Amino acid sequence: MRLSVILAFTAVCIVWGSTYLAIRFAIETVPPFFMAGMRWTIAGILLYAATRLHGAPAPSRTHWYTAFVIGGLMLLIAHGAVVWAEQWIPSGLTSILVATVPLWLIFVESVYNRARPNTKIIATLVAGFIGVILLVGDLPNQVGNAAGLIAAIALLFGTLAWSLGSYYSRIANLPDSHFLAVAQQMILGGALLFLTSLVTGEWMNVKPDAMSLNSLIALLYLIVFGSLIGFTSYIWLLKQIAPSRIATYAYVNPIVALLLGWTLANEQPSLKSMVAATIILLSVAATTLYKIEPKKTETEKH
Repeated sequence: MRLSVILAFTAVCIVWGSTYLAIRFAIETVPPFFMAGMRWTIAGILLYAATRLHGAPAPSRTHWYTAFVIGGLMLLIAHGAVVWAEQWIPSGLTSILVATVPLWLIFVESVYNRARPNTKIIATLVAGFIGVILLVGDLPNQVGNAAGLIAAIALLFGTLAWSLGSYYSRIANLPDSHFLAVAQQMILGGALLFLTSLVTGEWMNVKPDAMSLNSLIALLYLIVFGSLIGFTSYIWLLKQIAPSRIATYAYVNPIVALLLGWTLANEQPSLKSMVAATIILLSVAATTLYKIEPKKTETEKH
């Protein structure tokens, strides 16, 4: 079990760090919501078919409902925000904003456990969000227009949705088969992304003959490594260790993403952005030092 946790955590840390650049390449010639819909739907159908062929029982209506909620929060809202925002924000800086997930997880965990964060946790959160303000404030200078600011706000809402989905997946009624549960979430999340592409009119810009080889290779990489390996590992880890500990991947991903963006896509963050990124990552790292204690009831006090 310990080896499985280490391997899964490594996949989440390293593989997911590389998906930010893969997304950037994929959406160069494939509209973002349509691309994301293809990624998750194909991965979900493949995993669902394999799981059912290996004897997993058919999921119940309740299982489909919980998959709809998790897929909606984590894939439609959170992942949808990422692919949409990367039209303007460099992949490395996108990963930095997504790295605020642990800060949101502390907030969600505190509310759910009815616990009041101590002074150290509050200081950590304040420092982290000061870094976010600095980074977001510098984005218009980085991208040359105000679109980056709007995209950054969408990303922050997306990270909150990801945190809510992550926590809900720990307490939700899911199938006994972990792989079946993940497949359901992928299928429904992908369907919602396709629907978003349709509603926004984005699908009218889908031109198969204009899709570059780089975009198609990036999409294939996202399906296999980002979804089938990375996302499956993440959801499995949520059942094994505390979400606040899993979220430590969020300060490894940006390092991988920044290095890849710099070396393969010539992304060069400004000094102010790097200072802000350092503040955020240090705050995220500090979250692993503190534990949220549930508020005791009157009975427990006595």
